[in-house]
Amino acid sequence: MNKFSWYDAKTVNDALEQVNATVSEVLASKVSDQSAVFKCGGTDLLDMMKEGLVAPKKIVNIKNIAGLDAISYHQKSGLKIGANVTLAQMEANAEIKQNYLALHQAVAHAGTPQIRNMASLGGNLAQRTRCWYFRSLDHECLRKGSGTCFARNGENEFHAIMKNGSCSSVHASSVSTALMAFDASVEIAAADGKKRTVKMTEFFVTPGDDSSRESILEANELITAVIIPPSGSKTKSYYIKQGARESYDWAIADVAVVLEVSGSKCKNANIVLGAAAPVPIRSEAASTALIGKEITEQTAKDSAEASMKGATPLSKNAYKVPLFKAIVKRAILKTT
Repeated sequence: MNKFSWYDAKTVNDALEQVNATVSEVLASKVSDQSAVFKCGGTDLLDMMKEGLVAPKKIVNIKNIAGLDAISYHQKSGLKIGANVTLAQMEANAEIKQNYLALHQAVAHAGTPQIRNMASLGGNLAQRTRCWYFRSLDHECLRKGSGTCFARNGENEFHAIMKNGSCSSVHASSVSTALMAFDASVEIAAADGKKRTVKMTEFFVTPGDDSSRESILEANELITAVIIPPSGSKTKSYYIKQGARESYDWAIADVAVVLEVSGSKCKNANIVLGAAAPVPIRSEAASTALIGKEITEQTAKDSAEASMKGATPLSKNAYKVPLFKAIVKRAILKTT
């Protein structure tokens, strides 16, 4: 690991004045040798530095900025989670567990307890893909500036089965799967003092739009919070993660289901698939198949079948199609 300087930011503006690059820009060599990047928990940035993928000259620590580590909940305005809140704090929060069950389940299955104690919500959303070709110094893949996705004809058993025409990687954040299902928004602060709020569905960037990054964040921007609308008494949710082993492993498939129900009938549905594509995706087909119908074994199966329409599995990951169908169906039925 190369030498670097360290700066403890005191405020959001202080941090934004110190930073001049995103981690994606440093990796793509789009900045000078004097690059300065954000760090909160550091669970992804430090991994990439140790792997030799990035070598920033300055790390700006935002972990101690006051106000970014709070969770607030109001019945009318919903839930606001500061970007520096750790996954462990989210897991321990009673209001998240009571009102946003699928989010609580996603957080509780994200990494080991040690990782959850360090990893921040903002960092979890902004992390880069864990594709082994991307993480390898020996492979100059599409996301690192070449025109080649080595996974397409290589070891692709854990890779994307949807929207995988250019890059076959999957996004590493299981938490974002649940957040998207709850129609969450990301609050972003800019260096000019202004803030903007974008829907989670607009926060992520597909490889077809820009293969060098996974989010819309620019060098002069910082995630400050995630905002989730109120969850009513008729809202039911469930999250399921399937890993390769019965341990704290990366998801090979995960699903978050958030339904608005009246009796046993579904009035509205958000069904989001993680580890299916380079970004978390909302399955409109699966939701449409369920809305206006009784939640039964058959309608849950129909919704699950619809979720995989248009899937284009690769040579070694076709098993993901029936796997997703199974956990979509199971998650829907768990809401009843």
